[in-house]
Amino acid sequence: MSDRVILPAGTPAPLGPFSPAMAADNAIYTAGILAFDDNNDVVFPGDAAAQTRHVLETIKGILAAAGASMDDIVFNHVFLKDWADYKAINEVYASYFPNAKPARYCVQVGLVKPEALIEIASIAHLRPAS
Repeated sequence: MSDRVILPAGTPAPLGPFSPAMAADNAIYTAGILAFDDNNDVVFPGDAAAQTRHVLETIKGILAAAGASMDDIVFNHVFLKDWADYKAINEVYASYFPNAKPARYCVQVGLVKPEALIEIASIAHLRPAS
């Protein structure tokens, strides 16, 4: 597989000079995904669980466009605005990974928009067809 940009239909244009995701060899790398609508406005302000669900659904759509699924994720980079949201984020997060849990790290940071509570960047590895 050669390097290619992954831009699923309905994905908002990035806020900066980057692609929503790239496929290279047998891996898919997503950019940091936030809970944005089609106009890059934050959805579900103040609701970390709903934002987490929105972010993971966006990642799920990106992976599907690349021929992958959430089961192919091997690593997540999780950025949260406030540790107070950690429990709510983890409850939603765990529901998207009922089987093998990807490796991850989670850090508290300032995000690109003040209403954003969570950002996740993922690495998925496509397994060879059997």
